[in-house]
Amino acid sequence: MHNWGVDYNTANLFKLKRQNVSLAPTELLRNKDCSMPILYRPARETDFVRADALVVDCINDLTVRHGFGKIASPNPPRFQLFSLEDDPDGLWVAEDAGEMVGFAWSWVCGDLWFLAQLFVSPDRQGGGIGNELIERTWEPAREKGAANKALITFTFNTVSQGLYLRHGMYPRFPIYDFSVASEHLIDRLQGPQLRSAAMENTASDLVRLAQIDIQALGVSRKKHHAYLKSDNATKGVMLYDGSSCIGYAYIADGRIGPLAVAQPDLMAAAFRTALALAAQSGASHVSAFLPGACDAALRIAVEYGMRITLPMVLMSTRDFGDWRQYLPRNPGFM
Repeated sequence: MHNWGVDYNTANLFKLKRQNVSLAPTELLRNKDCSMPILYRPARETDFVRADALVVDCINDLTVRHGFGKIASPNPPRFQLFSLEDDPDGLWVAEDAGEMVGFAWSWVCGDLWFLAQLFVSPDRQGGGIGNELIERTWEPAREKGAANKALITFTFNTVSQGLYLRHGMYPRFPIYDFSVASEHLIDRLQGPQLRSAAMENTASDLVRLAQIDIQALGVSRKKHHAYLKSDNATKGVMLYDGSSCIGYAYIADGRIGPLAVAQPDLMAAAFRTALALAAQSGASHVSAFLPGACDAALRIAVEYGMRITLPMVLMSTRDFGDWRQYLPRNPGFM
């Protein structure tokens, strides 16, 4: 199925490196391809080590088969834990005789339901487990007012895309993972940049961040900014055009994102600024997920010698936001 939340190092790629409300919270269903019943239940904190191992195995099984090598490795489940505390209805597991064979994780902001992870063991795919997990994560969100489903997945993950199509999510545009060596980037950084200032944990900053998100995505992600600010490995900056705060960017180990601006014509300068900050951070490589709709960022990436390492696609039940104004953090966080 699709990721994300596990760690993968794009630098290594250069080296090849839920149906109805009448359902009880826990229910046994019989998988059409297996004689053993499948147990579907809400996820618990103690599930995350096994879930991470399942996700890593599924990603690497997929990417190896498509010629990208093994790209996923275990990662602390910080955002999963945050999501479990924020909205436990969004995380479910599927078990067969105690073995975890499927995991789904979603989060909600406003009317947007985002499927961050859906993975089923490679030897159990095609038996309806993924469909059941989607139903269980989606139904509580729909009851609370969510109307738009969305996710990001590999473009070559065609089997899962068929499942998502059946749930009314359609491809909108590609999202490319770009990367470049920091030393190569530093020598090429030219053109207008913005003034940056470290984010402060103040009410005014959170209000401005939410306003920018609404301008770019149509929904506020205030709670997710609070999460990012709690991550010591992530640096957040506010971006200024003169005295006006017009955007923000986060950077962690050379990875840019999320980044958002109040207007499309500000993206070029904002992305250059983020590239400079990432290149000067000490990370060996700088990387970013760039939407196919964001010409300004794509143009700069090509100009600065960045290369595509992974092709992905945004799928949703309807268009939302202006993706000329937003760069996602990763396919699980968006």
